[in-house]
Amino acid sequence: MGSAKYYLNDMSVMFGRSMRHIFRSLDTILTVCITPIAMMLLFVYVFGGAIETGTENYVNYLLPGILLMAIGSGIAYVSYRLFLDKQRGIFERFHSMPIARSTVLWGHVLTSLISNGISVVVIILVALLMGFRSSAGVLEWLMVFGILGIFTLALTWIAVIAGLAAKTPDGAGAFSYPIIFLPFISSAFVPTDTMPSVVRAFAENQPVTPIVEALRNILTSQPVGNDIWVALAWCVAITMVAYFFAMKSYKKI
Repeated sequence: MGSAKYYLNDMSVMFGRSMRHIFRSLDTILTVCITPIAMMLLFVYVFGGAIETGTENYVNYLLPGILLMAIGSGIAYVSYRLFLDKQRGIFERFHSMPIARSTVLWGHVLTSLISNGISVVVIILVALLMGFRSSAGVLEWLMVFGILGIFTLALTWIAVIAGLAAKTPDGAGAFSYPIIFLPFISSAFVPTDTMPSVVRAFAENQPVTPIVEALRNILTSQPVGNDIWVALAWCVAITMVAYFFAMKSYKKI
């Protein structure tokens, strides 16, 4: 019981340190929001009229994919801050102190959940101004944020690996580009049945599509079917594998 209390105390200190970095540079959250919001505006007001999705308002169809893009962009800052800690010798200083080693990483991970959560809320508010409407109730919205939280956790541990392995600041954030690109080859922007067979096969068997479909169905109060279980399976599997390799990389520092 005592060791758990000390661990939680150490984690709260590391979390507070990481959150102070966020509050001192709120422009990072704004930067994360700008590109997804610009994409949402572009697709809704420029391309939306030419895209047939079976929905009255294209922003309702588009929003889940935009939220995943925002999270994919936001985790790059986790990798960058970890790289700076490693480069400046911060890890060595912490390791010389009587604190649990893993709490240093968890401080960054928990901060990622909070900062990306703020970005998600900002984007949803903009979507509401653009005409987004949802029939989801409180429980369904909690499910949406739960799925987004697990997705954020999974990607954040990938960001930890990148931050610990990077040799340059640019390299620390470059890993996020393929992740941001994944929604384009999924059902985030158009139904997969409009795609060529090879592209469709990839789109329907990568993690973004079931996550997008689960979120979209929850927000419209439609049956989610197996999509939610496939989405959760992807997120949990990625989290476990990424956590294992992140801890393995961290032990080498």
